[in-house]
Amino acid sequence: MELLVDIENKLSGFCLNTKFKTGKDTLGLLGSSGSGKSMILRCIAGIETPTKGRIVLNGRELFNSDKKINLPIRKRKVAILFQNYALFPHMNVYENIAFGLSKVDKKENKKKINEKIEMMQLNGLEERYPSELSGGQQQRVALARALIIEPEALLLDEPFSALDNHLKSKVEKKLIESLSNYNGTSIFVTHNMDEIYRICRNIQVISQGTTVAYGDKEKIFNRPPNLTTAKLTGCKNFSKIKVISPYVVEAVDWGCKIHLNQKTTETEKYIGFRANHIVVADSIQNIKYYSKECNCNEVNCQEDIEKENIFDCWVVETSETPFRMTVYISLKENQDENSKFLIQWEVSKEKWFSIKDKPQPWKVYMNMEKLFLMEE
Repeated sequence: MELLVDIENKLSGFCLNTKFKTGKDTLGLLGSSGSGKSMILRCIAGIETPTKGRIVLNGRELFNSDKKINLPIRKRKVAILFQNYALFPHMNVYENIAFGLSKVDKKENKKKINEKIEMMQLNGLEERYPSELSGGQQQRVALARALIIEPEALLLDEPFSALDNHLKSKVEKKLIESLSNYNGTSIFVTHNMDEIYRICRNIQVISQGTTVAYGDKEKIFNRPPNLTTAKLTGCKNFSKIKVISPYVVEAVDWGCKIHLNQKTTETEKYIGFRANHIVVADSIQNIKYYSKECNCNEVNCQEDIEKENIFDCWVVETSETPFRMTVYISLKENQDENSKFLIQWEVSKEKWFSIKDKPQPWKVYMNMEKLFLMEE
């Protein structure tokens, strides 16, 4: 199974330009609202026609602007699952699932429908209408309807956006299970980095219609190649850099010199690290404990940490969720919460309560292994 997309779509005030190839593993498209993610799916499905380029599914050209090929939706063997599921309100569950099937073989159709009802755990809901279903049930009906036509490509357009967190986790598990048994190629669109990390092996990051990163999810999350990708994958801490030497840079926004374990290049303009990767303690002695606890969970680990990249810090502001704290710190004393140069530290409440009343300044440690350089 292989899907090749190489298209350009020009609209008033917006231009989509994307190229990628994907196979059996689900490809994730990550980007903010209006970045062009859904437009890519609509072009693949035939709902929208690109300005130029080509779309090839398992050797069949669905679209080729040079050859004037543009297959209609019904001939593409592509199924798309929309954000709102697009179920027919006047049809019950059974009829919605059966909608895309040919009417020729009723006995075979009934067998296929019952298989999908069983697979999606919709037993007993066959006679209900969409208005009588929960959001999770509607999503499973829409997925069953998409899969029953045995598409060669399955396109998922933010399928969890209408679900609450509790329901989302259950439906997501069912979707992952369905995708693992699906023999075609699939694309999952979202602006949620956690969803895409759990569901997809490879991701494409899109910004303003342009691909800014493509490849293995772990590589992209651990080493985002540019500032846009870092932001879209949840990085909160980044600074412009001034190169001091091949392995030392000045983090201009943070006001400190940082030692690196990688050589700088001319194209790299920023340095970054994730909020859960920094280490904060009330003393240098305790940084060893905190850092090793975070990295390897060995409470009594005695391995020395690097001497570089340890700085004084002051807490400026805090924000909490039920189980974690976000702490805004500064490497300069007397900065306020309006400063754009604060560093975010994400930490469990247990760790926060153990340190919050200790006298400041504290010590912050930036591990070389967790730092990454980025292009603009």
